[in-house]
Amino acid sequence: MPEAPSTTQRHVFVYGTLRCGDDNDITRLKPEPVFVGSAVITGTLYDLGAYPGIRLGGEGLVHGEVYAIAPELEEQLDEIEELYPQQRDEYFKRIVPVAVQGRTFACIVYEINPKYVVGRAILPGGDWARERSLK
Repeated sequence: MPEAPSTTQRHVFVYGTLRCGDDNDITRLKPEPVFVGSAVITGTLYDLGAYPGIRLGGEGLVHGEVYAIAPELEEQLDEIEELYPQQRDEYFKRIVPVAVQGRTFACIVYEINPKYVVGRAILPGGDWARERSLK
């Protein structure tokens, strides 16, 4: 029997410029992601100028959005975050549990390398979209 094509759907938590309405708005990419819901995860959000970076864990909260994505879109996100083909060390791809409306999803989160946040300002509210709207 022939093997079925891989249609494994993944989930991603976006917290910065990939959020809806921002510079790299994920909803403008193809294949189109499916919005699952808004979410909050534990971490610290840093202001890196044109974009933020998250360090996971700790006591802070970071606001974002969860989307279901196709493998082809995951490849595009890796390119935006410069994990492929450049393979820079600025971001690491992590999988973390994220709760949305009573369900938990294993989500990709692009976490900043700690060496890139030394001396950078922390966004105390953990919400990049809100901070950008106040500027």
